[in-house]
Amino acid sequence: MPAALERHVRVLAGEIGERNVFRPGALHAAADYIERQWMAHGCTVTRQDYQVYGVLCANIEVEVAGRVQSDELIVLGAHYDTVRHSPGADDNASGIAALLEIAGILRTLLPRYTVRCVAFVNEEAPFFFRGDMGSLRYAGAARKRGDRIRLMLSLEMLGYYRDEPGTQRYPPLLRYFYPAQGNFIGFVSNLRSARQLRWIVDAFEASSSFPLQRAALPWWVPGVALSDHSSFWRYGYPAVMVTDTAYLRNPHYHTAQDVPTTLDYERMAEVALGLAASVASLETRHHRFTKCDSARSAI
Repeated sequence: MPAALERHVRVLAGEIGERNVFRPGALHAAADYIERQWMAHGCTVTRQDYQVYGVLCANIEVEVAGRVQSDELIVLGAHYDTVRHSPGADDNASGIAALLEIAGILRTLLPRYTVRCVAFVNEEAPFFFRGDMGSLRYAGAARKRGDRIRLMLSLEMLGYYRDEPGTQRYPPLLRYFYPAQGNFIGFVSNLRSARQLRWIVDAFEASSSFPLQRAALPWWVPGVALSDHSSFWRYGYPAVMVTDTAYLRNPHYHTAQDVPTTLDYERMAEVALGLAASVASLETRHHRFTKCDSARSAI
């Protein structure tokens, strides 16, 4: 898998580069690449099309039917657009690369719940948390349809890892509770999604030995709401961000230096495989919310 992930990132962030409505050719090339990759896995691709600034934009989706509770959904999402003037290798070609591979893996793992993998458009400014944000449109349509989403996972930057002390930063006070090395994957939720956070973290820890940290925090803590999961919170769905912590670790965040050679594809592959296995293994019952979880959520 590391080679496949690197190939996806090199196409998106290397060959295509900056991709947003201000560079519509590149945005459409990225969308076409995502569709082709999923079709090559044998997936049926659907699109949610709309126009912004006269540019056709699309959320791109594939579905893996659940073997038991097919009417209940797990949504995995990642955005494929970039901020202006950045090729966006980690932000967020890394999330898209993982999403592309996870969809193919889930077809062989037969998950209990129906899983929808969605590549979202228009996550970056000036669209974040506004009406033309792709995930906000998607979540709104899901609520209108009455979709029963048990959990949404936002894959937001999965590729940058460092083992040296001092390579991980945090919002105020959190540094006293978490490690100084940026060598883990983070699972982050708001307080209302704390039970679902524990649900997916338990499944990940049972499926992978990759180091992780979890935090259920108020949405207003810096960084907690800064991705597509916040769109699902807005419509009342539980959601968790899976992240390498973005600007709190990666010095190339939102710059021209966010290029494919800066990422660790071996560790990305471990995370992607762990996510696929954990989503497929989710069982019906949420784990009980413990006193330890409650204390941590109150940070």
